[in-house]
Parts: sequence; C-alpha cells; structure tokens
Amino acid sequence: MTTTCPPELQLTWNDGTAPVDLAPLQGTWTEEQYLKLTDHARRLIEFSDGELEVLPMPTDKHQIISRFLLFALFAFIHPTGGTVVYAPLRLQIRPGKYREPDLLLLLDARDPRRQNRYWLGADLVVEVVSPDKPERDTIEKRDDYAEGRIPEYWIVNPDAATITVLTLDGDAYREHGVFGRGTTATSPLLAGFAVDVDAVLDAE
Repeated sequence: MTTTCPPELQLTWNDGTAPVDLAPLQGTWTEEQYLKLTDHARRLIEFSDGELEVLPMPTDKHQIISRFLLFALFAFIHPTGGTVVYAPLRLQIRPGKYREPDLLLLLDARDPRRQNRYWLGADLVVEVVSPDKPERDTIEKRDDYAEGRIPEYWIVNPDAATITVLTLDGDAYREHGVFGRGTTATSPLLAGFAVDVDAVLDAE
C-alpha cells in the first residue's frame, strides 16, 4: 500500500530542470517512467502499481545504524563470496512494484538477480524503521518482501529498541525472534552471524 503524495510535493531533477509535481499523476505512472524518474531524482522513491511513494530523508541516527549493520554483514558475508549493498538501490518485488531497502544482501555476489540498474531479488533485506510511518516497514514491507520471496527480513526499530528477524515460511514471514536490549540478534540464513542489539541501537 502506498500513500498519495501531498499536492505541494515536487521533485527536483539532478540537472536542475523544472521540478515535477507528483500528485496529479498518482496511479498513472508506468514502470519505465518510474525507473527514468528515479534515475535522476534526488529523493528515495518507491513504486507500486502506478503510484509513487516518496520516502523521508534519513536521519543521522538512521544512517549510523544502517552503516553498523552494513559493516557487520559485509565482514561476515564477503569472505564466503557474498555481497551486501546499501540504499539507494532499487529492488524489484515483481513487475510493477519496487522497494528501496536500507540494506540488500546476496549470498553469492555472482547471483544473476544482481543487476546494475536494480536487483531482481535478494536473500536478506534490512529496514531501519522511519518514525514518520512505522507501519511502512513493520507491516507494508513485510507483505512486500514476502511477495518478493526474500528469505529473511530484518526490521530495526530504534523507538521500540528491538530488532525483529523474520524468516519466510511459505507465502508469509514468521518471527525467528524479536530481540531487545541486552540480547543478541541472530540469523537463520547466515549461520553463525549475530549482532549485539545494544551495539546496533547505540552505534556512534
């Protein structure tokens, strides 16, 4: 589910040409128009069946948490031939639907789903919950990443002080664990990978 952009919202192109007002076109965007728009826009934008959703600008805390997990995951997965990258990079859930996770991981860096313009899938994705609309990451993207057959989804919620690790079970996710302060978050997919929740939430 996406939300309609406010009428006053405009996007500025990187080349400085006239801004674009998104609201009047909601519901009519094509996939190729979305891809061309996000090739040149300065904001993170997601797409679902003709509608655009402009994401809030990440905060410093959001980026520090994301960076901590990026370094931890990269150190773990790179020696075995995997890769992990960070936003902005588009992930196609299916034709007509794209998300931009904070982190995307593949067990094999040579996986054919790893395309240059956007990825066609991932083995694990991470979202740091944005306070403007927590249900985007906790509910909507949970459904979307399950639809995209992403085996594992991590939700880092700074306000709740939790890391929720979800594993795909059939067509939906089940909770591997909701890890709070004083505990260690683990991954069913990455055997041996674990992070201290306090270290993630208090990253400097």
